[in-house]
Amino acid sequence: MHGLSSPGGARRIGLPLQIVLGLILGLLVGLFWPRLGAALQPLGTAFVSAVKMVVIPLVFCAVTLGSMKMGHDAPRLGRVALIAFGWFYFASAIAIAIGLALNGLFHPGLGMHMAPAADAGSHLAVGIDWTKFLLELIPSNVVAAMAQQKVLPTLLFAVLFGLALAAVGPQRAKPMADVLASVLEVMFRITNWVVALAPLAVFGVIAWLFASQGMATMLALAKLVAVMYLGYALFALLCIAGFALVGERPLAVTRQMLAPVLLGFVTRSSEVALPLHLEKLEAMGVPNRIASVVLPLGYSFNLDGAALYIGLATTFIAESYGLRLSLPQLLTILGTALIASKGVANVPSASLIALSTVLLALGLPADAVALVAGVDVLLDMGRTGLNVFGNTLAVLVARRFTGEAAEP
Repeated sequence: MHGLSSPGGARRIGLPLQIVLGLILGLLVGLFWPRLGAALQPLGTAFVSAVKMVVIPLVFCAVTLGSMKMGHDAPRLGRVALIAFGWFYFASAIAIAIGLALNGLFHPGLGMHMAPAADAGSHLAVGIDWTKFLLELIPSNVVAAMAQQKVLPTLLFAVLFGLALAAVGPQRAKPMADVLASVLEVMFRITNWVVALAPLAVFGVIAWLFASQGMATMLALAKLVAVMYLGYALFALLCIAGFALVGERPLAVTRQMLAPVLLGFVTRSSEVALPLHLEKLEAMGVPNRIASVVLPLGYSFNLDGAALYIGLATTFIAESYGLRLSLPQLLTILGTALIASKGVANVPSASLIALSTVLLALGLPADAVALVAGVDVLLDMGRTGLNVFGNTLAVLVARRFTGEAAEP
């Protein structure tokens, strides 16, 4: 996210710093003026409602267009694209599983003791009837499913709709694709407006939480950040091991990738790192025809850091409300996050939208999205750097399994 500019060109405080200031002010108000802090809860509630407002139309358009792109690219790019997309889903599944496993080991959200939403227990207390679950994925009325914010049926319909658009051919699909692209652009703008209110929401949520819970909130958030970075480090080590498995010198590749990874880490933008990343890969001898195809696709569909974040943040939110997830529910998180993280990859504040999507799909309380946003600046730096590092392995895997020789 970029800093805001005044009409005269002077730069204002950037959004990340605004969020940090909101967190600090909320902490002070909650500790020293608890009555005022308790009264600020509606700010967070309004923010969460605004996020939920954009989720369904935004995700439907983004997933549909992404599925259509996959449908076009796979036949045209052949083996390279198919191997790349297969790897994207495999790597994202591993990343999400690491997030779920780390939550199972460390439980960073357990100390918060937030009051559960009234209907949360009814969604999570019972086991999943898989026959009913699979049947409910097929909406008899997709408009009604969207109106009720049933995310999984909406995602399934969007995937099928996008693949069908690809199947009818570019000429016939273009009018509908243009409409969806226009709607998505409008939703981008609304999302940016909503995200601009995040500092105010963080201020209200943190003030309310500290007024009601005190230091338990700060300890839980600090633990979440620490566990998240442990997950990032574990996945990075798996990538380094992967370099060796595809026949590369892992330490040499890691040294080459430090510059684009650090650029992504500092700027919190994969797109900024893309030109340097591509240059480094080609300097290593990766053919341009491989790197120039897999890397842009990876920056849209292979966000490993974001996938790990969604897995851990979802379980963190559940346990902060005192809810314990069963194995079937964890598998549901895995499947939903796989689709959601791919569908909104190019959406502003993609991880926040994808996280909301998974929470809605599970019937979990979405109120804590604003709480996670309070430390999202710290989490976003790590997950962006990991997105860049993970896509290095994706390119090398594609080269290895397509039999492309290194260029001198």
